Amino acid sequence: MTKKNTFYVTTAIDYVNAEPHIGHAYQKIAADVLARWNSLQGKDVFFLTGTDEHGKKIADSAEQAGKKPKTFTDQMSEKFKESWKKLNIKYDRFIRTTDGDHEQVVQVILNEVHKKGDIYEGYYEGYYCTGCETYYTEKDLIKGCCPIHKTKIEKLKEESYFFKLSKYQKFLLEYYKKNPEFILPEERRNEIINRVKEGLHDLSISRTSFKWGIPLPFDKDHVCWVWFDALPNYISGVGYLENSKQFKNFWPADIHLLGKDNGWFHAVIWPAMLKSLGIELPKTVFIHGFLTFNGQKISKSLGNVISPNYLVDKYGADTIRYFCLRHVPFGQDGDFSEQALIERHNNELADKLGNLISRVSTLAEKYGLEAKKGTPILEKETQKKVAKHFENLEFDRALNEIFALVDKCNEYVQEKKPWETHDKKILYELVYAIKVITILLSPFMPETCEKIAKTFNFKISLDEIDSPLKITKIKKAHVLFNKIELVAKVEQSKQTQKPKIEGIANMNTIKYEDFTKLDLRVGAIKKVDEIEGADKLYKLEVDIGKEKRTILAGLKQHYKKDELKGKQVIVICNLEPRKMKGVESQGMLLAAVSDDESKVILLSPEKKIDSGSKVR
Repeated sequence: MTKKNTFYVTTAIDYVNAEPHIGHAYQKIAADVLARWNSLQGKDVFFLTGTDEHGKKIADSAEQAGKKPKTFTDQMSEKFKESWKKLNIKYDRFIRTTDGDHEQVVQVILNEVHKKGDIYEGYYEGYYCTGCETYYTEKDLIKGCCPIHKTKIEKLKEESYFFKLSKYQKFLLEYYKKNPEFILPEERRNEIINRVKEGLHDLSISRTSFKWGIPLPFDKDHVCWVWFDALPNYISGVGYLENSKQFKNFWPADIHLLGKDNGWFHAVIWPAMLKSLGIELPKTVFIHGFLTFNGQKISKSLGNVISPNYLVDKYGADTIRYFCLRHVPFGQDGDFSEQALIERHNNELADKLGNLISRVSTLAEKYGLEAKKGTPILEKETQKKVAKHFENLEFDRALNEIFALVDKCNEYVQEKKPWETHDKKILYELVYAIKVITILLSPFMPETCEKIAKTFNFKISLDEIDSPLKITKIKKAHVLFNKIELVAKVEQSKQTQKPKIEGIANMNTIKYEDFTKLDLRVGAIKKVDEIEGADKLYKLEVDIGKEKRTILAGLKQHYKKDELKGKQVIVICNLEPRKMKGVESQGMLLAAVSDDESKVILLSPEKKIDSGSKVR
């Protein structure tokens, strides 16, 4: 049997009880990057995402909004589509559990499993969290509260139909053992296996206390439990009922991407359902961690939602896409921080990638290119390493590999000085390396990479990665990434009635009335130390008159230690202290950037004056 050259990736479908947040976006970005990467390999790709629109939680949210459930879900699902469009997420189908073909599939599945004897009527009494749409045992609760939402949990008592989940315990444990790649990463697999070994209880799959759901075909007084409704979207989304060519091509799915709160449903209940139906199981269920905010899962009920629309409007889609997959190893929990996003945007995207494209395109426009065999800048294994990291879903490591090549190119520019030598072959090498970088980076940052490819006149295709460059006239690239300025925001502290200033991101110029509240003083750098693991930061001891401050500054690429020691600088003294690399920084130095953005220049007084003197 020949191996199908296809790739089918799915995400969890999101509840529409509230608008999308960055936690939803994190998973969709990862799926989109995987889909684009596999498409780049020449595979026939199908990417499925969508919204989960039945259940008590949705019915309650619609009622609170004063709308009928269908009207409410129609409006909310559009908001998810709008967010994914802003993030340049190119899915093949956006499925809704209210879609007619999906509802039909669910009823067929219910009938089939019922006929097989795996569904029976009974009586349910137990704990149920409407926020999770999940059943819990008493030992799962934390002080009587849902372990996810931290809210008091309701105890249900009603007639129900049950799915014989307990019947499939032995099958599941044997399947996990024979197919270790079915649940990834390993730590999640071990958690699931240990829980299944404790024993499986039959699953209540119907409700009678509300009507917003798919009726059971064999008992119209019951509606289907939302998870027994939602999970089949993975087969209904690719034409299961029609037994279509599409379904035959793409099933079983190559990978289901989902958060760790959904792991049990996808790794235990879903394969048991498929086994009951006689349908092949998906190849991999990958359970990633939460993107948290201040250490907590992002959710409406916890009141810490960050809108992806807000972030895209403020920073741009490619910066958000890059940050989400660069900042945290995929699979692990990671804390979202605008400060960290700004630093990566400025230091990695603007200073490294943006500066490389600007400098090389400027020089290529001025001096042109001349073909040359061999590219010593290129690490021959880069493409293989990136491909291996993609195979392991190590997005952060793939980006590390790509940006190692960006660093190498920047170093090569400095070493060869083509602005002095006018060497067209050196510029050819640099543009060739940029082509490789761009093609490998394109799944992560499609809009940026299209701009780079247009500037240097190549196509984003693996077929072109080893091909010679077309020698054409190159024009200087437009700025890819504007620096995001850290501006002081002044707030009045209720306790001290003194100005409290904290760094925030703002693309606009600071207002005069805020500027006047900055405490700017002359300082003298007394000591310069390295920081372990920091490739840009120096740890400075700065004398500002009555005290000495520790200040961390990203100056390693611009100043040698002996150039800084003794230098007078301007210090913003009333910023909130901030920890970087485990060291508390107690201020900020004022600096300017050169015209070509390649050099940071510290601002100093014209004449030497006393440390601690005020700057007005």
